[in-house]
Amino acid sequence: MQKKISVIVLALFMASSLQLKAQYAKNDTTYKKCFVGSTLFMLGNLSSENRPDFVQLNLGYRITGRDVVSLELKTWKYAWSLGIPWGNYEAPDKKFPGYIREFGFAIVYQRFWWKGLYTGIQVMNAWQTFINDSGNKIDNGFQIFNTYRVGYHFKLFKDRFFIEPSIAITHRPIHTEMPDGFKQLDDKESKFFFGEPGLHFGFNF
Repeated sequence: MQKKISVIVLALFMASSLQLKAQYAKNDTTYKKCFVGSTLFMLGNLSSENRPDFVQLNLGYRITGRDVVSLELKTWKYAWSLGIPWGNYEAPDKKFPGYIREFGFAIVYQRFWWKGLYTGIQVMNAWQTFINDSGNKIDNGFQIFNTYRVGYHFKLFKDRFFIEPSIAITHRPIHTEMPDGFKQLDDKESKFFFGEPGLHFGFNF
């Protein structure tokens, strides 16, 4: 996990140093309306420890030069509460007695304000499977997982590709009851997480 975070921070630093224009003019009808992409969080799958098996596919549409909607399809697994703050994330005493596998989709809206600067909100519906330490399924669950994001859109290679470094607050407003062992640990943590880094990328068409 720490290696994954380091890679993302390095990518954010590199992206912030690029001198690229990113604004889509309000009345510009020549920009590419659609895009497909993902996130560099998938680099976490290279880890030999606590591999998240994270997969994400983004399908997006630019309604105007400033308004963007997209659909994110994703799956991943995790063995610690999503509310644990930085520095304590993979503490052994906070580990679930197993892990949670999630499958879900998110609806995303982005609003561009100045050049490539944008804010966004993501609402994800996530179906959960709870797996115990023996590898057996013990329960199902569901949660709504919201992300409130601010970031910057960089055009690359004549607007064929883009990257979007960002920072976010995540929020879990709705959650079905977890099985014993999972619930006791999750209840100790906040339903908010502050400062989640992101680095989306995509191909415009």
